[in-house]
Amino acid sequence: MTLETVTSPHAAEPRYLQWTPVIAGALAATAFSLILITFAAAVGLGVSSSAPTWRDASVALWILSGIYIILQAIISFGFGAYIAGRLRRPLAAGPADEVESRDGLHGLAVWALAVVLGSMVAALVGAATINRPSPASANASSAEPVLSYELDRLFRAVRRPPNVDMRSERAEAGRILLTSSSHDGVNTDDRTYLVQLVGATTGLSPTDSERRVDNGMAAAKAALAKSRRSTIILAFSLATALLLGAVAAWAAASAGGRHRDGAPLPEWMAHSDPFARKQWRVR
Repeated sequence: MTLETVTSPHAAEPRYLQWTPVIAGALAATAFSLILITFAAAVGLGVSSSAPTWRDASVALWILSGIYIILQAIISFGFGAYIAGRLRRPLAAGPADEVESRDGLHGLAVWALAVVLGSMVAALVGAATINRPSPASANASSAEPVLSYELDRLFRAVRRPPNVDMRSERAEAGRILLTSSSHDGVNTDDRTYLVQLVGATTGLSPTDSERRVDNGMAAAKAALAKSRRSTIILAFSLATALLLGAVAAWAAASAGGRHRDGAPLPEWMAHSDPFARKQWRVR
């Protein structure tokens, strides 16, 4: 007597991810995202910048830049996840829900791997920018990128001996101006010292030095407030883009799997794909 074990094809399927479609989709998503971000940088879309003129940007440009970050993430992650769903080996047999779940999980894997790759690229670019040798940044403080224009105006002098090193004075004044955005603002001792420093450096009278310092603190407080708002918009846009990118990756991978199997799209997708709906009717 011969005993035969009957195993369903669905049970014989591997229970792990197929990494080749995942890696291909993640690379495609990362490359497409870099293309879209480079295009945005070329046309001037940006939430923040190290240039002093970034504060002249309007609120509409900030909002448009945030919307663009969200849209490019949805398109990029969806593009990579669709490739993974289309390339994934289909199940030999199984319910439609299981097939869609596996396709969606491959889309989420593409999303996660693309996020890691994008973070690595951003870290490498940031490290290369920070480690770039610059003699002018030897004594520069953290206030220089944001308050460089305010420091220029603070120490502006009509006559100054050539080859004067102002880096230490600018760094110290920058650290004092950073406290202008705090709840208590610049304390009296720091303000008095800054007035004396400006007077000794520029040759202005005490009254003119005091007026310049007050104007500089007001301008620094406004600049720091705008920088904080742009940082909040950027952080909110990135978080929203990543969350919506995960949803788009799941949906795109599911759509790619249905196109791979020759099945119609779900009802919640069919309204946005009239070409596929017509093609299914012809079949």
